[in-house]
Amino acid sequence: MAGVEDGLTKRGKTWSYVVRVPDPITGRSKPKWVGGFPTKEAAKEARDDARRSARRGEYVEKTRITVEEYLTGWLDGHSMEIKPSTLAGYREWMERHVYPRIGKMRLQAVRSATLTAMYKDLSTKGGKGGKGLSPRSIEYINAILRKALNDAVRADRLIPSNPCTTAKRPRREVKPIGTIWSAEELRMFLRLAESHRLSAFYRLSAYSGARRGELLYLRWSEVDWGRGAIHIRGTAGMVGGQRQEGTPKSGRERTVGLDKETLAILREHRGRQRAEKEIAGDAWLGGDYVFTTGLGRPVPPDTVTNLMSVLIRQYNEPAIPGTRSTKRQELPRPPKPLPHARLHDLRHVHATLLLTAGVPVHVVAERLGHADPAITLRVYAHVIRKHADEVANTFAAAVDGDTEAATTDPDDDDPEAPVPVAC
Repeated sequence: MAGVEDGLTKRGKTWSYVVRVPDPITGRSKPKWVGGFPTKEAAKEARDDARRSARRGEYVEKTRITVEEYLTGWLDGHSMEIKPSTLAGYREWMERHVYPRIGKMRLQAVRSATLTAMYKDLSTKGGKGGKGLSPRSIEYINAILRKALNDAVRADRLIPSNPCTTAKRPRREVKPIGTIWSAEELRMFLRLAESHRLSAFYRLSAYSGARRGELLYLRWSEVDWGRGAIHIRGTAGMVGGQRQEGTPKSGRERTVGLDKETLAILREHRGRQRAEKEIAGDAWLGGDYVFTTGLGRPVPPDTVTNLMSVLIRQYNEPAIPGTRSTKRQELPRPPKPLPHARLHDLRHVHATLLLTAGVPVHVVAERLGHADPAITLRVYAHVIRKHADEVANTFAAAVDGDTEAATTDPDDDDPEAPVPVAC
């Protein structure tokens, strides 16, 4: 090996440089050798970049760790901070979409162009059956990578910058919420559910706006009868066939007020549950959960989701004479079938009705448990835009005393039109 001249030396047929980097713990500088450059000029350019990075405290040592190795370790390290269901989702997305494409690449070789190319591939053939993934799914993958690679930059100092910040993704289209139910159709569904032992679940879902997992986590000790409210302190879900409980989605507890009728329905539900407990005797396996099976176990999430679809389908499809079809309830039928809706749509009904009634967005956001009112604004933009069209008349009425202007409704010429409720 030749002598070292200004931090450069030749080793065999290639050039190397040395740079002194302060140790982040002791503060003492240590020499770091980097080699393999074909020319002296290439080594000098790399040395100068390394010196500038070292002065800024941004020096990154060379490593051969791969994307898959780093992400696997990162996920393992965050198992105590991320909810089990969320962590399982992260692993599935990485194993299905990221590892097969760039998992074997060295982490330090990943550039924004690398991720842009991967996202383009995913958007054309990354989904089931060779179809492309939606922009929303790709955005989710980028969000996971962004969190992980932020740590690779700041905590682990393995890469100088995060390539996710400049990677190009397909433009995400904001889709409407979906099925539209009228207030009358919501009442009809709740009447359909009245005969089922879990009818209180659907009432509470529609009248509180709480998420499925939050209601399945709810304990009787978290029902405030005096105040007329429930305290949302956790959520429940299934991961790998096992029930998992954790903090609410936003990470914050909240209190949701209830109307008197919903509280009365909850009292009736508690009475029926106590009767079931007496009948079960020693076979009762429950604790303090509000919603349980007939033997006291917490209700599985799929049960309430599937039951809603069954109730709607049974109402819409008439029983066939001579078959063993489930007996239908004798209820007045609407002029058209009850539109299909998901369980989560009851939450959308709740939010939409509050917004159309003029409840401030930040109040609705707090009730729904959104971490930021901006989420509420984005999800329910169509409702807010509809109200914006009426603002001019509202202002004129306030200034000029024209009450007729404030009460004009574009649907007034159709008194039979149902009130639209987005689900």
